Amino acid sequence: MVHSSKNLALSASNLCKSYGDYSVLNNLQLNVESGAIHGLVGLNGSGKTTTLECILGLQPFADGDISLLGYAPSRLHEAEGRIVSIFDSPSLNPQLTVRQTLEHAALLCQKPVRKPAQLETLLGIERFTDFKIKNLSLGNKRRASIAQALLGKPELILLDEPFNGLDAGGVDDVLALIKQLNEDEGTSFLLSSHQLPYLEQICSHLSILHQGKIVISDRVEQLLSGHLPVALVHCAKVDEAIDAIKIMAGVTYQKTDQDGFIHVELLALDSAELNANLIQQGIPVRELRINRASLSTLFRTVTSGSAS
Repeated sequence: MVHSSKNLALSASNLCKSYGDYSVLNNLQLNVESGAIHGLVGLNGSGKTTTLECILGLQPFADGDISLLGYAPSRLHEAEGRIVSIFDSPSLNPQLTVRQTLEHAALLCQKPVRKPAQLETLLGIERFTDFKIKNLSLGNKRRASIAQALLGKPELILLDEPFNGLDAGGVDDVLALIKQLNEDEGTSFLLSSHQLPYLEQICSHLSILHQGKIVISDRVEQLLSGHLPVALVHCAKVDEAIDAIKIMAGVTYQKTDQDGFIHVELLALDSAELNANLIQQGIPVRELRINRASLSTLFRTVTSGSAS
């Protein structure tokens, strides 16, 4: 039976998965909107890959409902290439060349829209066309896997640790490709990764998986809204500086850490004005840093106190 969820490319509700007595996923709720680039993050061992495997029908699960473009995991073969997935460890025949790999995949693709040579150029591996897969670096194996997945015109792509094994240039290429496919073809993405700085560059939505549940899930801009920048101020006269900051308009004193940095939330005053006010009161500032809201700081706050 084909289910439908309006405006959702993927939905998983009340998903439960255990290994023996160890519960990995506890009533997990995950929704990926059509046209979104959705990041899934969590500590090492949090169950990100298990979540993808359950969603794709590669792992049995105790309870829950899953739909990808309206298809249950057991019916994904009926999607005819509209849904593709690429896992952390590329699964390619090591004895085939890059071109042979893509030509073989093209024979299996019901509706190929791109040619192997075009994909090699798109992924920057055209110079490796005659190389056997076993002789490629991990990063180029990943590029070949992505090329293979793009022979058709997928509507939903699930990527497990898409940036592993890539150098800085490779990461930039993959980010640009994801953005291009999303903007030009409306492709939806679910990116499972621990590389938060990369996800922050590309994702429209983010979900944090922690202790078997999605604890936060929203648009990235919404997740970061309401988090004001914090100035870290280091002064010789710490007590005097704290007293001055506490009565200063436009800022809020938060704490002083063990390194002597005074944490000041900037409400309506910028860092330059804070620095000038302290100097005017005879309190020279040795160092001033600004911590702005980011997915990394949000992630550390949500998962603090947990082992990685």
